[in-house]
This record gives sequence, structure tokens and C-alpha cells, in this order.
Amino acid sequence: MSLEIKVPEVGESITEVTIASWLKKDGDFVEQDEIIAELESDKATFELPAEISGVLKIKAQEDETVEVGAVICEIDEDAEGGESKSEDKVEKKSEEKKEDKKEDKSESNEKKKEGSSSNSGPKKTGEVHEMVVPTVGESITEVTISSWLKSEGDYVEMDEVIAEVESDKATFELPAEADGFLQIVAEEGDTIEIGATICKIEVAEGSAPSESSSEKSSSESDSSSDSKEEGNETYATGHASPAAAKILKEKGIDPSNIKGSGKDGRITKEDAENAEKQKASKSAEKENKSSDSGIETEKLPSPSDSGNREQRKEKMSSLRKTVARRLVSVKNETAMLTTFNEVDMSPIMEIRKKYKEQFKEKYEVGLGFMSFFTKACTLALKEFPAVNASIDGNEMVYSDYVDMSIAVSSPKGLVVPVIRNAEKLSFNEVEAEVIRLAKKARDGKLSIDEMTGGTFTITNGGIFGSMLSTPIINAPQSAILGMHNIVERPMAVNGEVQIKPIMYVALSYDHRIIDGKESVSFLVRVKELLEDPTRLLLGI
Repeated sequence: MSLEIKVPEVGESITEVTIASWLKKDGDFVEQDEIIAELESDKATFELPAEISGVLKIKAQEDETVEVGAVICEIDEDAEGGESKSEDKVEKKSEEKKEDKKEDKSESNEKKKEGSSSNSGPKKTGEVHEMVVPTVGESITEVTISSWLKSEGDYVEMDEVIAEVESDKATFELPAEADGFLQIVAEEGDTIEIGATICKIEVAEGSAPSESSSEKSSSESDSSSDSKEEGNETYATGHASPAAAKILKEKGIDPSNIKGSGKDGRITKEDAENAEKQKASKSAEKENKSSDSGIETEKLPSPSDSGNREQRKEKMSSLRKTVARRLVSVKNETAMLTTFNEVDMSPIMEIRKKYKEQFKEKYEVGLGFMSFFTKACTLALKEFPAVNASIDGNEMVYSDYVDMSIAVSSPKGLVVPVIRNAEKLSFNEVEAEVIRLAKKARDGKLSIDEMTGGTFTITNGGIFGSMLSTPIINAPQSAILGMHNIVERPMAVNGEVQIKPIMYVALSYDHRIIDGKESVSFLVRVKELLEDPTRLLLGI
């Protein structure tokens, strides 16, 4: 009797999957619950277990895209699997025999790893605790597994950090929710939804394995490493993960030529990227050697040979995908307009030139432009509260405080940390907070709290040389101020032409909540405060 194995439902929005790899071959005997294939959707990679024991008959080939519910393979439970079946039975009996003989010293380390150790170690209770991706923020729907700090089969204790998980806003640690042995479900680099299973813990009772037994196990493992290399390789040895396989396939690199650094020799995404770089460097060396040896070739130069025409593909990070989705959403869901003005920066530049050294000596931070703009905006927002408001359904939410979002460029993309209660901070406190948040952003250590809850945003494209731009609103906020570079321009002052350092400023706003009069008046007020900084000190 044959059982048809169909593609399971893996998410409400997923309609098809791709066969990333078959871990068993056509005609192999497979045991029930044994992993036989890896499937890849547009959101995550997951494993396909055998539903019964029997001989496998593959219906869909690797790299083939099939719909959810389609037949992917068949398992004949009545068919004979030949040697593979008998070997599996022998292995199964051998394992059962090992479980019964706990006094056998040569097998004690293996039993400890499986949770069936002697009385001095932890014992499995039979309970399996599933750990799911926790909710890490109201707008976050998926995360990426940054790294596993523990390996498959490791004993973990309650609250011990076992992995680092990355969202589009921050990286956070994942603690173990029970004592026991770790079973990894989602691999490094996988992107999974909030609430999805990330790993399982085989709950165990008793104290953790002692250090001496661990050292003994380690020494025994080292002494038998040669035999493992010869005959105890797993399916993962030399096998590329789905992400790595894509990179290798696009670059035409044979996986058999790569030594994997992952668990059991698995080829990781990093291995594939490094192999790509090695291939490029080797080809460059080969070309250099050919030119140095003076060997002439018959190939004639052509226009296509004049430069490098290679292409490469990189998977969008969670941060980049979320930013893209939110920016498109803002453009589609808001009535966004932009109003412009110009600011004479000479008064501020004179203050900085005069007091910069004294300011830094006293407060140990530099006196930058951001503190002036932040203070000017906080005063203007008090006068025009609609610019500091947001829309929640059919209601408008007004805030009597200013949580100032500051756009910061990080290695992973643009992030917007928040300065809390900016209206209460002094110049040096604003500068110190900007430096602190910018450093954490570049190190990828911003927390969720530091990234959420802003009421107004300032972005400075001028540091990259931007002269003028129309910044996009940072939802659910209703306005954003764009700063630009400072350029000396001729200006008419009291009937005379003078050269002034001028900055163009832009205010993008949601016309559903902010009228044109309010937006223009707000920007004029900011201009007045910046051109006469004394007003900032007096609050007028």
C-alpha cells in the first residue's frame, strides 16, 4: 500500500514551495518521522518528515516549484527496501540495545547526549517543549535566525541564551524555556514568522552533565574523529543549505569542492559567499599569470571584453524588506506633500565657532547642528501640535511630549532610533543621546524600545551631500523634517548682495491631518528659531 505525501500548509499567505533538496534518494527505505526533504517558501525553509515507514518514490524533483497540497512523493510501506531497509532495522535494534545497556561504558557518552544517561546526568522525561518566535514589537511580523549559540543535541538550561534573532529593527537574544536537549528546527539565515516553531527542547530532569564527563566525552570524540571522517558522515556532510545552494548555483560552483563549516560539515551561506570570493580571486590570479608569462591567445578583443559584466544577487535582509514595504505603504496610504524653505546658517555657525571648544571641554561632546534643529523643532511642535500628531483609525492622536526620531545610516540600512522627551533635554543632553543611539545603531545593538514610539522625525541627507529632497514620512507619524548640505550662495540683504551659508530644509507632511497653513507656518517658525538662536535659549 502506497501513501501519497503532499506539500503541507506552511502559512496562510503561502501558496507554493520549491524543493530545495532531497535528503533521501528514489528507492531508499525511510523510517516514519525521518526527514526526507527540505522545502523552501518565500518566507522560510522547513523540513519534510516521512509520514510512514517504507520505500520512497519521488514525484517532484529538486528546484521544482509545486503548489501547497500537491503530491510530492509516495511511500510504499509494503515494498522491500533491500540493504538499506535491513541496515536500518539493524541500526534500530542496535540503538534499542544501547538504551537497555546503560552500564556499558563505551556507549555512555552517546546515551548522555540522547538524554538517557546514568543517574548522575539529566534524564529525559518524554516531554518535548516547542519554542516559538516571541512577539517582539507590534509592527514586526517575521524575524531572521542570526546565529545559534548552541548546537543540535546540546544540553541547555532554563533561561540560558541559545540563539540570536534579528528583526528589521533590532537584534535580541532567545533564552531557553526549559531544561533539556536542544532540537533545532529553523537554521541560521532562515526567516520565520512570529509564532512559528524555532526549536524544540526534549525536557530532562536532573543536574547538567558534569564538566569531567564533558571533557571525557570530548577526548573520546577526538580519539574517534578519524573513524567518523571515514564512515560516520551524515546527510548534512557536504550538503548545501538552501541559501547556500542558490548562491553556488548562480555562480556555477560545484558544492563538492567546498568544505562546509556548519554542523556535520553542512555548507552554510557564509561558506558559499567565501567560495565565491575565492573563485573570483583565483580567476584574477590566473589572468595575471597568463599576462605575465607573455602567452598570446587567438581570442580577439570585443566590446564586451572591455569591462567586467558579471552580476550577483543578494537576498534582501529583513530590515531592507520591511523598510521597502513600509515606504510603499506610506506613499499609498497618506496624502503626502512637501513644503520647502531656506535657512541662513551663519548665526549657528558663528556660535559653534566661538563656543565649540568650551562646550566640548565642559560636556565631553561636540556641539553639532542636530541639537539646534532638535530644540527648534520641539519649540515649533508645541505651537503646531498637529505636526506632532498621528492618525489611529478614525481618531487623531495628539501628544503633549516630543519623542524625536533621528534617522541614522547603519551597515544594515536606515534605522530610526528615538530620543525620548526631547523637549526637556538641553543641548549637551541631545548631542550625547544622538551619539549614543548612532553608535548602537552602527553596532546593531538597538533595542525594540529604542526604535519605537517616535512622534516626529529629523533626517539629515546633507551629510551625504544632498542639496534638496522630499523625505518620506515615518509612519504612523504625520511629518518629517529633511536637512540638507550647507552651500554658500549670494543673498539679497537690505538691498545688498551678500554671500551666506544657506541650507534648504524640507517638511513632508500628511495632508489628512496637517493643513497647508500649519505646515508652512511650522517650517517658517523653525527657520526663525535657527536664524536667531537666542530665541532657543529664551523659548520665544
